Amino acid sequence: MTPRPALAFVSLVLIAGAVLLIFLTLLGGAIDKNPTNQFYFLEADTNGLGSAAPLTRWTFWSSCSAMDGRNTCPGVKAAYPFDPRRNFGTDDIFGGTKYYLESRFMFAFVLIGLFFAVCALFLGIIALVSRIGSFLGSATCSVALFFQTLTAALMTAAYVQGRNAFRADGRTATLGRYNFGFMWAAVACLFLATLMLCVGGVTGKKDKGYSSRTGGRKFFGRKKSTKSNRDRGSFIDPERQRRMEKEDDD
Repeated sequence: MTPRPALAFVSLVLIAGAVLLIFLTLLGGAIDKNPTNQFYFLEADTNGLGSAAPLTRWTFWSSCSAMDGRNTCPGVKAAYPFDPRRNFGTDDIFGGTKYYLESRFMFAFVLIGLFFAVCALFLGIIALVSRIGSFLGSATCSVALFFQTLTAALMTAAYVQGRNAFRADGRTATLGRYNFGFMWAAVACLFLATLMLCVGGVTGKKDKGYSSRTGGRKFFGRKKSTKSNRDRGSFIDPERQRRMEKEDDD
């Protein structure tokens, strides 16, 4: 029995997990509900910086203040950039094009990755019954993996550098453990799902050159038995064969 259905099922679970983790990250800062109002990329001391609150948390949608461990976001905007100078209207802290572009591209890439992950989820259902579905699911999942990896890499580059810059200015700053955990866990899930779908497609392929019934090989679509079914004499006319045997006896 081919292991393809089992591998496809595990892949479906992994892809579904990755989609859920990406959605949770996206919803952080967009919906003021528990637990999404606890999700953020970076929390930093911004006391005295322009229009900033004493404590600020950055999400995909806004720079939020923190109250009782929860995000309080005054307004949401898609692809909100991580750039303290632009965010707070001040020149007293670091900022610049580097952080701005990293955070903006990060939002675009996560949406693309999410789209392909959802497509891979549906193709994974086909993979349960079809080897072609396994290969198509693997290809689609690999695209999702590519963009999700880019997103996680940009997230890490932007916010780790931002945390270090805040600390260098004598301010406290911490990374959001939930968002970082979700994003890199989604990368791991998509990687394993891509690998399993590919393996499922390869192992589900039947060996066209082997006959399980005869134990022999097939050549050009025909079976070559290890034991001949007829001897050479069976093609000779019976009457003629008897005469030849009689002459041999004489």
